Amino acid sequence: MSAIDTLLQRRVSGPDHGAPEVPTPVPSLHVAVVTCMDARIKVFDVFGLAHGEVHILRNAGGVATDDVIRSLSISQRKLGTREIVIMQHTSCGLSMITEDSFKDEVEQDTGLRPPWAIEAFREVKDSVRQSMERVRRSPFLPHRDHVRGFVYDVATGGLTEVF
Repeated sequence: MSAIDTLLQRRVSGPDHGAPEVPTPVPSLHVAVVTCMDARIKVFDVFGLAHGEVHILRNAGGVATDDVIRSLSISQRKLGTREIVIMQHTSCGLSMITEDSFKDEVEQDTGLRPPWAIEAFREVKDSVRQSMERVRRSPFLPHRDHVRGFVYDVATGGLTEVF
């Protein structure tokens, strides 16, 4: 049985039957959370979330890329969010690679060099600050005054604000 088959089997007997009590895609707290795709981060648990309260955008590193800005723009302009949380984390895979080494590896395997940035970093707090600044400077986002950044410690569950 494949891992996807296992997930589908869990789905049949699992507790998620949608969210019929949430009548709209507008998040009730009017917040969007940008975070990493790392499987150790349980965003709902970190912030004590219920269904329908926030938009959650995930990518490698929890970085404010052009596509994240695109999603945030839709989230703000069409779905009412007004605040943004950028949450990256300790022991992130992006802190363990470099732009060039990753791109070299992909190019060697495929013959094509990726045109997109990997967004590798050494210091997670610097990466959080950079993403916060990208959001604050984006002309596509009408609500840039309430942007806050955090580092989640995957070992302890601690959350440290980055200024």
